[in-house]
Amino acid sequence: MEILEENKVLYLREVTQDDWSLLHEYASNEDVCKFQPWGPNTEEDSKFFIAQAIRDRNKRHRSRFVFAIVLKENNQVVGNIEMNITDWDGVGEIGFVIHHGHWGNGYAKQAVCLMLKHSFDKCELHRVAAVSDPNNLASIRVLERVGMIKEGVLRKDLYIKGHWRDSIVFSLLKDEWDDKQRKACDSN
Repeated sequence: MEILEENKVLYLREVTQDDWSLLHEYASNEDVCKFQPWGPNTEEDSKFFIAQAIRDRNKRHRSRFVFAIVLKENNQVVGNIEMNITDWDGVGEIGFVIHHGHWGNGYAKQAVCLMLKHSFDKCELHRVAAVSDPNNLASIRVLERVGMIKEGVLRKDLYIKGHWRDSIVFSLLKDEWDDKQRKACDSN
């Protein structure tokens, strides 16, 4: 299996059909899905997600990249991270999910750094954004620690699980990545 990006602790690789049950472990957990527009997943939801990610990677003009986050020491999948090209002029958006049994280990920060590297270096994007629920303090900390800049709040822009919610928008530009963040991420 091809490793797309790696550091000392983990690597990113394409998701496979065999990943559905591992993904389902955390995608079916209510706490993991609390701030997501999806979930908790049924088995069918998790299988569909994996199948769709595989179909999307085989498109001629690929705009969606869904990677498993894997620990190097034991090849254990601890989450997934996604980047979608939202504008072919060089704009993308990332999102990530970590298995609840692995929260607090720094894996999200490391995976976001690897995805930023992939987005800027291999996909040659100009701007990468991320959106978070204002109450998802752990995700906000990750985005701040990788150097993403808070741009503002979209008020009541998403209807999720019966309620309108705000979204905090973060971004990082290619020249910011080149100038200051690459070294911070390379230290992982």
